[in-house]
Amino acid sequence: MRLASVSVDLDEIPNYFEIHGLGAPSGPAASLVYDVALGRLRALADAGGFPLTLFAIGSDLAREEASRGLREAAVEGHEIANHSLDHRYDLVRLGREEITRQIEEGARAIERAVGERPAGFRAPGYTITDEVFDILEGLDVTYDSSVFPCPAYFAAKTAAIMAIAARGRKSRSIIDTPKVLLAPTRPYRIGKPYWRRGDGLLEIPVQVSRGLRLPFIGTSVTLAGPSRARLLAKMCIGEPLVNLELHGIDVLDAADGLEALRPHQHDLRVTHERKLEALLAATTELRRAGYTFVTMREAAGAMAAELA
Repeated sequence: MRLASVSVDLDEIPNYFEIHGLGAPSGPAASLVYDVALGRLRALADAGGFPLTLFAIGSDLAREEASRGLREAAVEGHEIANHSLDHRYDLVRLGREEITRQIEEGARAIERAVGERPAGFRAPGYTITDEVFDILEGLDVTYDSSVFPCPAYFAAKTAAIMAIAARGRKSRSIIDTPKVLLAPTRPYRIGKPYWRRGDGLLEIPVQVSRGLRLPFIGTSVTLAGPSRARLLAKMCIGEPLVNLELHGIDVLDAADGLEALRPHQHDLRVTHERKLEALLAATTELRRAGYTFVTMREAAGAMAAELA
């Protein structure tokens, strides 16, 4: 059976200002992901007939509006997963005790909000280490989805951080080890080091295309537009699981109140209507190819059985 999942990292807008070394926004712009994007994402899922897996940041759920939106999504059948407590881009550098707290308290905040402990985890910025995997296994996490073995993304991220520094600002984002590019592109049990196969925690890598290993994520799909989004989807056909990973900002645009971020975030120049059209085109192409859409928890169960 061919499976597909659509996951969304609900990083709030201040995280993007941190990436670009900018001062934090205030007012309505600071909570657009929960206040605007989440509704658009739920409507997209309804239109496309697929469930979402929403990776939530625990501290964001202190706002009742955010907590309520997540509960409503859970009632609709969407999976809620853990994206840490504070979305520290330098999570892997914080030391074992604080890393454990960030993961565990993130899970508890989600459980308080939706009534169920999350099964999955994704590290901020896709950056993970053997130590983080050890902690995840100790916390009985079912699956992780942080590994992104994509040369194009790695190069673009490195170049962006360097360009920001050249302009006299400091990005909060950090560069992962290039050895992540050696990791399998299909679901696997991690070994030591984590980019090798072993018998550890189940890893569902962020999706790359077959062959060239191009990124099949929200940014690439929405910038591509509908026709090229379909082509990107076709380049993933044949994989046992296609894991399309989005961010909440992927369904926002500058007109939503993000003009200050527009010069730094090129995807905000694309209207959210155009973005939604591209995302629907990509998922429709996968469905036409015989893919069944499931939550990541369901995908993890199927992949674990395959790897047993």
